[in-house]
Amino acid sequence: MQVEAGRVADSLSAEGGSPRILRSETALVLALSLGASGVSALISFVGSVTKPGGLKDQAAKLNTSYAPGRPWLDLAWQLFGIATALVPVALVAHLLLREGAGGLRVLGFDRRRPGTDFGRGALIAAGIGSAGLAFYLVARAVGGNLTVVPESLPDVWWKYPVLVLSAVQNAVLEEVIVVGYLLRRLGQLGWGPLAALAASSVLRGSYHLYQGIGGFLGNMVMGVVFVLLYRRWQRVGPLVVAHSLLDIGAFVGYALLAGKVGWLPTV
Repeated sequence: MQVEAGRVADSLSAEGGSPRILRSETALVLALSLGASGVSALISFVGSVTKPGGLKDQAAKLNTSYAPGRPWLDLAWQLFGIATALVPVALVAHLLLREGAGGLRVLGFDRRRPGTDFGRGALIAAGIGSAGLAFYLVARAVGGNLTVVPESLPDVWWKYPVLVLSAVQNAVLEEVIVVGYLLRRLGQLGWGPLAALAASSVLRGSYHLYQGIGGFLGNMVMGVVFVLLYRRWQRVGPLVVAHSLLDIGAFVGYALLAGKVGWLPTV
């Protein structure tokens, strides 16, 4: 009886790591997170393209108010949105723990090298930030991008803390799932390095398509760079830092500069 039970346990263990299970698991994680965002962005892009007028005359708004004129209720909704957006990351951590891989630590998302992660992340952000801004301005000028409005929150005391939290949430969600988790699973499923790089980069571009072709292409290129750096360092920590700094710069910078400098497009 004990021998039979052991055989059943071994069978279940093997099945839990089978390609079929891994494919289903990966599809579900993406369907609950950035894969669904990619489909949503595609629908939004189709709506923008088929709407009368050019893309640059339309706005892609991020970090908007959920309850205008009711700041405390608005804050509750903001924090709720940030927290629930991180649930897929918790799911990935659970799946990796159940796999016996050590949770997010296996992806390099931990506190083992905070100084190195921050230094590398800051350098990446400095390099990508200026190039990304220039690419956005050019893409919008030629009609390939909507006018991106990074924030339109009311002037209340929690505005900047929420913008920072939103930036960090975006970074953690995207880098853990689109780089660390997805590359691990695709590798386990037998995908080659080039195919996995393409899948990760196209996915990153897809959920930015709501911004226009410029948002898609710019983020796809960023995805290639991030995958190459992840493979070199085997850590998503620096990528999370870089992405956080980029988004903080975009959100807070827009809040401080919109309407005060001529080169920053507004609506």
